[in-house]
Amino acid sequence: MSTGPESGLAGWALDVMDALGGPGAGLLVALENLFPPLPSEIFLPLAGFSAGAGRISLLSALFFTTLGSLVGALALYWLGAALGLDRLRALARRVPLLDVSDVDKTTAWFDRYGGKAVFVGRMLPVFRSLISVPAGLNRMPLRRFVLLTTAGSLVWNMVFVLAGYLLGRNWHLVAGYTDVLEKVVIGVAVLIVGWFVVTRVRRARTHTR
Repeated sequence: MSTGPESGLAGWALDVMDALGGPGAGLLVALENLFPPLPSEIFLPLAGFSAGAGRISLLSALFFTTLGSLVGALALYWLGAALGLDRLRALARRVPLLDVSDVDKTTAWFDRYGGKAVFVGRMLPVFRSLISVPAGLNRMPLRRFVLLTTAGSLVWNMVFVLAGYLLGRNWHLVAGYTDVLEKVVIGVAVLIVGWFVVTRVRRARTHTR
């Protein structure tokens, strides 16, 4: 990653913010929610950097980045709602190692802990976007989803926007910390998936004996 904020993806993001102001920062964050390979660890500190440079106001940066997070999350929520649990159960019947009961257990878990999952999930790399889909699948009340998503997104965005605001041209240092967090989250997810696969394979072998 370039140490200068005016080149590559960072330069393009700054051009968007210069052209559109705070709404441009919100647009970038909304796109990041829909396409996770786009990095919030660049867009959010850059919004803070822009605020520190006087290109946009700090309040505008916080407001529009959080609005962008909500818009992106709502799009994925409606995607989950459109898919629906019946289609997901039908898909589970066709996928090796999955059972319809897995969908039902996940649904029951989400009914119980979904609020906490949505709030905390908005502050975890990778899962920030994905958590909106099961919320839609389980038809979490829209008002509750909006409130929890807005609260979680505001916390996450505030940390990174303020970091960029305070660090100035050194905004890119934030990415080093988020890279570590992202690797930890992905590592834990891989371990959980690996445990699930091994457990199901062993169960399948037991039933075939």
